[in-house]
Amino acid sequence: MNGTINYGNGIHAVDACYLRSHVSEVYLIETGGRVALVDTGTNHSQTQVLGALQQMVVSPEQVDYVLLTHIHLDHAGGAGALMRAFPNAKLVVHPRGARHMIDPSRLVAGSIAVYGLEEERRLYGDVLPVDPARIVEAVDGLRIDLAGRGLHVLDTPGHALHHVCYRDENTDHLFTGDALGICYPDFDTTVGPFVFPGTTPTQFDPAAMHASIDLLLSQRPAAIYLTHFGQLTQVERAATQVHRLIDAFVDVAERFRGAGKDRHTAISTGLADLLIAEVHALGSPLTREQILSLLAHDIEINAQGLEVWLDRSQPA
Repeated sequence: MNGTINYGNGIHAVDACYLRSHVSEVYLIETGGRVALVDTGTNHSQTQVLGALQQMVVSPEQVDYVLLTHIHLDHAGGAGALMRAFPNAKLVVHPRGARHMIDPSRLVAGSIAVYGLEEERRLYGDVLPVDPARIVEAVDGLRIDLAGRGLHVLDTPGHALHHVCYRDENTDHLFTGDALGICYPDFDTTVGPFVFPGTTPTQFDPAAMHASIDLLLSQRPAAIYLTHFGQLTQVERAATQVHRLIDAFVDVAERFRGAGKDRHTAISTGLADLLIAEVHALGSPLTREQILSLLAHDIEINAQGLEVWLDRSQPA
């Protein structure tokens, strides 16, 4: 993607250049000459973000807020660096995530546990701390004032305990992070987009994710903006798809709960088979090998997250 996408109503997006193009976006909301970002991508996203602002004829001094949906590093890894680039900005983050933005060492350690040291460094670089004086805790119901444009915080656990979404009062559109799934345009067909849940380690909670999706639907948004990836207007269809696949992912995990040392491989294979079948059911011409190549990262981390959930939910 070159430059920005203009979705209208002062909402723009730039590709965060995470893993490959069309995987992750950083959103820029502009009103009255002031700007808020929703999520930051990684440190490698900074050039794209600053270039997008320049294309919009906006200076770094005009950025008032950096709004994090949650603190997973593909969403928040670039926050420290961008806050240094935006001298007037406040960082808005869930209360559970604030301390990890101030001292990201445990966040980085957790990412290393998921990816390994070399891959973590390649993906995210040097994650910088944020001055605590510049942090605003994103408590449920908080209204962020962007030059008179209200951005309202919705507490939406399920993907993570530290996950929030933002409702734009000018449009009633929602910025949903990973709360309402993941949708890569590689899998779009004439039937519609393919949306699936993210069960990333370590706080996936299926019941909470179902409840958060219902909360988001209750807002009756005409459009949602997924960090992974882009604007969706078929909101109820997407929610129905994600609700169903949360249960299907959990069923895969439960099927292999007792698989011992082979559990991770079994769950990963089960997820792969499920996702391939879902993509083909929408009429995608992609081969099994192409789908696996595009979803390899998601299958691995989703399987890890399901295993953490299994261990946490051991039957009595």
